[in-house]
Amino acid sequence: MTGPAVKVRGLEKAYGELKVLRGVDFEAARGSVFALLGANGSGKTTTVKILATLLKADAGTASVNGFDVATQPADVRGSISLTGQFAAVDEILSGRENLVLVARLRHLKDPGGVADDLLRRFSLTEAGGRKVSTYSGGMRRRLDIAMSLIGDSPVIFLDEPTTGLDPEARIEVWQTVKDLAGSGTTVVLTTQYLDEAEHLADRIAILHQGRIIVDGTLAELKRLLPPASVEYVEKQPSLEDIYLAVVGSDHGGTSDTTDSGSGA
Repeated sequence: MTGPAVKVRGLEKAYGELKVLRGVDFEAARGSVFALLGANGSGKTTTVKILATLLKADAGTASVNGFDVATQPADVRGSISLTGQFAAVDEILSGRENLVLVARLRHLKDPGGVADDLLRRFSLTEAGGRKVSTYSGGMRRRLDIAMSLIGDSPVIFLDEPTTGLDPEARIEVWQTVKDLAGSGTTVVLTTQYLDEAEHLADRIAILHQGRIIVDGTLAELKRLLPPASVEYVEKQPSLEDIYLAVVGSDHGGTSDTTDSGSGA
């Protein structure tokens, strides 16, 4: 297909008197990582839910993989995978059984092989046979993301995927996102972490109070600010500086010899 993988025009959504989206516009190119960056309550999750056909917009249009989310919801759902903010895993089953179940639902060949590969990629092989109820929060999150990758969907929505993960697990997820985009998958990522958007995204849109206030590459966004200026700031000495100045770089012989001589 040609054209953007995700296209949004004039999207609006309100809950009663609360206007959450006030005319959102953006596009995500195919095979790219598009980051929707914003604070809690800015409308990120509402946008993703509309694009995933879980909510209906009050106004505006949106298409995913060339399909209109309002008039072709089944085609949209067949084109996407979604990982929400909370892990959607079955605690009664083991990690491997969760993955095998999803692989079977997607009618994939060798569901066991698919499950084993994902367990290995997300460092869950040793825990694969255990019930998910015994997993830590970070392990559940990694399993949830692994489940969303089954089926090679052309568009994947990751709604704050690294929330609650330790630094090592975050890096694993980041590498997985890069690998997905490298293989041609479009990743739409919502996050409130500035470093995550900066590290991963080909394009970043900042969502604030229901509107996109800026949209561009990282280089384009940096050009919105004046050039960096050099300032000289008085540096106060640290305890290490004081210690080295008092003791000296060679704190062996001289003072010891002096002390010995005076003692004689």
